[in-house]
Amino acid sequence: MSLRIIIFFLIGLLIFILDIGFNAEQDSKDIYISDQELTSLLSAWESQVGRPPSDDEIVNIINNFVQEEILYREALLLGLDQDDQIIKRRLGQKITFLKQETIPEHPSEEELEEFFEDNKNTYYIPATYSFSHHYFSKESNAKERAASAMESFLNHGTELVGDPFFLGKNFYNYTAIEIKKNFGEVFFLALKGLTINEWSGPHESAFGEHIILLKEVSDGFYPPLEKVLLRVEQDYLAQAQDKAVADYINEISSEYRVIINPNFKF
Repeated sequence: MSLRIIIFFLIGLLIFILDIGFNAEQDSKDIYISDQELTSLLSAWESQVGRPPSDDEIVNIINNFVQEEILYREALLLGLDQDDQIIKRRLGQKITFLKQETIPEHPSEEELEEFFEDNKNTYYIPATYSFSHHYFSKESNAKERAASAMESFLNHGTELVGDPFFLGKNFYNYTAIEIKKNFGEVFFLALKGLTINEWSGPHESAFGEHIILLKEVSDGFYPPLEKVLLRVEQDYLAQAQDKAVADYINEISSEYRVIINPNFKF
C-alpha cells in the first residue's frame, strides 16, 4: 500500500471518527474538521505556494490546524481571551468585514450615476500650470540681482542666469496645490496672473526671487463618468461598506449600556 493511500486512509478515518463524535454526545475535546475546512486549508496553501501540497505537507497542514485549535481552546479555558484589547480589536474587525461583505460587489449603473452626481466635486480635475523660472537666492541680495537680470534681458537681450534651484528649472502640469506647496502662496498668486510666454519678474517665493515664464495653463474640468468609472465604483463600495457597519452599530447600540465611574478624573 502506497504512502499516499495510507495517508488518505488515516485522514478519512480521522474525519469519520470525529464525525461520529460530533454527532454523538460531544464534549469540548472534540475537534471536527469539515470537508469545507479541509478544502479551504488546502486551497489556501496552494494559493500561497503556487502548487498542490504533497502527502507529507497535507499531514503537516492538518496537524498545524489541529494544534492551533487545541491551543485556542485551552486559551479559552484559561480565560486568556478576557480583557485583551488586541483580541477585542481583531474580533471587531472580523464582524466589520462580515457586515461590509453584505454589500453587492458590483453596484448598478444607476447607483453609480447617482453617486457620481452627488459627489461630483470629488472627481474635479483642477487647473494645471506649466512654467520655467530663474531663481535668485535670498541669501545674496536676491531682489536686486533679479531686478538687474530682468532689466538687462529686456533692454539688452542678455541671457537670464540665476542660481541653482533644488527642484529644477522647468515645471509641467503642476496644480495650484503643488505650486503652493513648493513655492508658497505669494508665488502662485503672481504666477496665475502672468501673460502666457512672457518673462516676468522678479516675483517673491518662500526661497527668494524668481523671473518666471508662464508657458501654458490648462483649465480645470469635470470628467465624464466613464473616464473615472473604476474610481467611482471603488468610492461607492467603500462608502456603502462604511454605512453598512455604521447602520449595524446604530441598530444594536441601544441594547447596550455604558457605565463609567462618575468619580474618575480624566
